[in-house]
Amino acid sequence: MEIPLLNDIVIIFGLSIIVLYICHRFQIPSIVGFLLTGILAGPHGLGLIKALHEVELLAEVGVVLLLFTIGIEFSLKSLLQIKKSVLLGGSLQVTLTLIAAFFIASHFGQDFGQAVFIGFLAALSSTAIVLKLIQERAEVDSPHGRTTLAVLIYQDVIIVPMILFTPLLAGATGNLGETFLILSAKGIGVIALVILSARWIVPQVLYQIARTRNRELFLLSVVVICLAVAWITSSMGLSLALGAFLAGLIISESEYSHQALGNILPFRDVFTSFFFVSIGMLLDVGYLFQQPLLILLIAIAVLALKTIIAGFATILLGFPLRTGILVGLGLSQIGEFSFILSKTGIEHGLLAGDVYQMFLSVSVLTMAATPFIIAAAPRMADIVLRLPMPKKLRDGFYFSPSTGKTRKNDHLIIIGFGVNGRNLAQAARSGNIPYVIIEMNPEVVRKQSAKGEAISFGDATQEAVLKHADIEDARIVVVAINDPAATRRITECVRKLNATVHLIVRTRYVQEMQPLHELGANEVIPEEFETSVEIFTRVLAKYLIPRDEIDKFIAKVRLDDYEMLRSLSPKSSSLSDLKFQFPDIEISTFRVEERSPLVGKSLAQIQLRKKYGVTLLALHRNSKIVSNPGGAFTTCANDVFFVLGQQDEIASVTGLFRNI
Repeated sequence: MEIPLLNDIVIIFGLSIIVLYICHRFQIPSIVGFLLTGILAGPHGLGLIKALHEVELLAEVGVVLLLFTIGIEFSLKSLLQIKKSVLLGGSLQVTLTLIAAFFIASHFGQDFGQAVFIGFLAALSSTAIVLKLIQERAEVDSPHGRTTLAVLIYQDVIIVPMILFTPLLAGATGNLGETFLILSAKGIGVIALVILSARWIVPQVLYQIARTRNRELFLLSVVVICLAVAWITSSMGLSLALGAFLAGLIISESEYSHQALGNILPFRDVFTSFFFVSIGMLLDVGYLFQQPLLILLIAIAVLALKTIIAGFATILLGFPLRTGILVGLGLSQIGEFSFILSKTGIEHGLLAGDVYQMFLSVSVLTMAATPFIIAAAPRMADIVLRLPMPKKLRDGFYFSPSTGKTRKNDHLIIIGFGVNGRNLAQAARSGNIPYVIIEMNPEVVRKQSAKGEAISFGDATQEAVLKHADIEDARIVVVAINDPAATRRITECVRKLNATVHLIVRTRYVQEMQPLHELGANEVIPEEFETSVEIFTRVLAKYLIPRDEIDKFIAKVRLDDYEMLRSLSPKSSSLSDLKFQFPDIEISTFRVEERSPLVGKSLAQIQLRKKYGVTLLALHRNSKIVSNPGGAFTTCANDVFFVLGQQDEIASVTGLFRNI
């Protein structure tokens, strides 16, 4: 017996493999590859897919699983921390976009109902695409990632009133007040269900299931929880995606969240691909080629308008301009829920003919452009920040350098107050080490300031914020944030403002170590590497391997696998401890730049000790360490000098290593 859906699934996956392979060779994001697959296989392309409705259902499952995994990685506590961004930021973005789109549509001849409905469509962004990209870039916990998520949550909620209001725009009558009261009551019921389930019901249920040690039973239970909550919210008039996100939040409060996430991820990746393919199937290539320039101009206008409005809403929340730009660019596309809303508009005559085809074409183009826009967003933000502008706009409205403050000296600067930042601050307090914290979440800053924490709001990529923390006199700076692009920018900025400070950077992946070292980081701690060290340490301990042998093995692994430190002597790390015993003594590293005056000169000619009072301990060249080099040793570009001396002496030789 022939199953049409099975044939279509084979066609979709087979064609996806070919398209994705080509996209990979040309470094095109996989999301764009799936969209192209949908365009090729869909009814407006080669017409290979017959079971269109069934593919759309699989696509909805993909969105449900995507939002479910996002909810698991998030938590109710994290959601409460961004409640201001959800309510204020989301309402500002939706309202301002709706108003702007309404006036533009009215100007081009649309009547009141149609213009408002077009505003509805323009106000929504793509939850599936944006969250998937942010998740892949490990930026969910960054300030712009959390704000983006907050606005998307609001959009997923506000679509329900939009759907209810659409018939009234077309002239239909009904008891709207009563409908909204019923909907509000259902919403309160859903919130109560989530809190009750997260704290008492689900943890107990999963505990009993986990005790069976039955993998299949655990997986089915997680899937049932996800689909059941999504079904409940859908039956109450809310969206499936919102229900899936809430289901994820419920499980995130239990100790079984990581196991649940690991079980769901393969299914999520499979079903999410159907969503992107189904979006591509909507695009009518023939209509696109009839007036490509007009469609392209409208798409660019939509991207620009939504970027400006979402960025403006973020800035009004108190965030720096850089965060506003990243959030604005992330939310600049038309969303998948606009397609759901458009079907309601078609039923009531608010969207038809060429306007509907124009909407589809523009929406798919903005979605296809989103991976490229988000990838380029940090560079675009850096370009904008180089322009002259008011300091308040650049640094955020919560940042105001205090006058008459006590200047700190020989202190620790902690950038980012997440788990790592909190633990480091606690350790610093225990050791009576003076420290200051820089954090970009206004709510966290306000709450911690009330507790007496030495914390200030600001974007550490800005020199003014670092100077406010007395970066010039700091001994150590620790960067512990979740934004890779911002981490690189902060590293470069810190090293520019203080050539001698000891800079420790936390990152997620080993491959990010080398760029950070090249930008000036003294130490880079990759989480994935340190996690593996912790795992094998515990395994060896369980096998009763002596602790001293475990420590030797850890030292060897770190020496071998940390690329930037591969050839350094194990003894060299202990030299930095002198800083803590002799505060006036610094051990610093300097890279000889291409046009430095030192290039081509021997150490005897340079006379570092005689002229400047600093001692050359070692020299790093071509992955080799030269200990105590002689006077005849000739300096080359890219040599790394390890020098010891007092702080003022170290500062005096900084210019020797730079380009002239």
